[in-house]
Amino acid sequence: MKKLIDYINNKVLVKIASLQTASVITRIIAGLLTSKAVAVFIGPVGLALIGNLRDFVSASHSVATLGFYKGVVRYVSEFKDNTIELSKTLSTVYYTGFISTIIVSIFCYFNAQWINDTIFPVYNNYTFVIEIFAIVLPFYALNVFSFSIMNGFSKYKILIVINIIGQILSVSIALLLIYQEKLKGALISVVIAESIIFLITLVGIINRRSLVPLIRVENVSFGFFKKMSTYSLMALFTAVFLPLVTIAIRSYIIDNVGYKDAGFWEAMTRISKYYLMLVSSLIALYLLPRFSEIEGTKAFKKEVFSFYKTIIPILVIGMLLVYLLKKYIILAIFTDEFLPVEDLFLWQLLGDFVKILSIVIAYQFLAKKMFWHYILTEAFLIIILYITSIYFIDVFNSVKGAVVAHLVSYVMYYSIILLIFGSSLFGIDTEKS
Repeated sequence: MKKLIDYINNKVLVKIASLQTASVITRIIAGLLTSKAVAVFIGPVGLALIGNLRDFVSASHSVATLGFYKGVVRYVSEFKDNTIELSKTLSTVYYTGFISTIIVSIFCYFNAQWINDTIFPVYNNYTFVIEIFAIVLPFYALNVFSFSIMNGFSKYKILIVINIIGQILSVSIALLLIYQEKLKGALISVVIAESIIFLITLVGIINRRSLVPLIRVENVSFGFFKKMSTYSLMALFTAVFLPLVTIAIRSYIIDNVGYKDAGFWEAMTRISKYYLMLVSSLIALYLLPRFSEIEGTKAFKKEVFSFYKTIIPILVIGMLLVYLLKKYIILAIFTDEFLPVEDLFLWQLLGDFVKILSIVIAYQFLAKKMFWHYILTEAFLIIILYITSIYFIDVFNSVKGAVVAHLVSYVMYYSIILLIFGSSLFGIDTEKS
């Protein structure tokens, strides 16, 4: 065990400079436990409502923090030995983040009834949940900025400890609330879960007290804010619009098919998220820095096809196993009430397979800061996902239409990605080796 820990400390964490690998297992376990609790104590209808609230919270979190996380990590890491530039970074991030978070909190608090009517269609009244969210949102923002600063300073060990303890605390509170208050408790746990982790992060902040004097109003830099804006806009676009479209699709299912079916779709989406979390974290940790390093189409082509050769066989085997074991997966994560979800697996798995193939190439947009390519292709995906979902839900008169739309949307998105990078991937190599 000691050798394994030493390997992780010395080889993996220092090289990947990321928190994702350390957090992915605890997040999956926490997600599985809460999903099981929701299935047992609440059922499909509650899962649909929780899905809408979770997507709203996710979009609001992104707006409140301005999508700054990755940019903060990068610039803190770059300027950690330069007091003047570090002060500009911390001051700009802290004050702009503070203003945006307060604006979002005020908006949510005073528009709680309207938000409730939008994300909880028909007959539910959980305005108080939105008000609780508005109150705890600043603690989430503080937690994210603190995490990003410590990540920039390469404080991996304390981040891992904070993350694990935070996840355990969050899931414990969530399970207790679900057990005692059923749906009401589940909804409250969704809005406070990420904010609770700030109590643990406070320990890390105390260890970095020397940074506090660097945060000064006069050091807020508009120039630095402009540099951060590329990271911010690219992070915000998908993080805000995709959850909102998902809410719209789920609400359409609720209105036209039923709450229970919306819950089945949410269950399928959760299962998909759990196995994709492993794959996407691997892609993010390896491909993004790798694409940032390489120059020229030949190296890009070689990297893409090399990754495909490695990952496709594993993906096919893994997804085949998921499909064959779908009944047991549903029973393990949910209950027998969710067995109709079996009918959704084939289309979801095929869509996820194409999604992964497309993401592998699309990471080049982020690596090379291809801003407009990223925005336009993501906008295309989000719009086509909504249109095809509505169309196929109507055609099948069933939630099956949503997973068919998932496959169709990513096939179209992948086609666009291949068109953009076609000459790089399939053209004749003219570069010298």
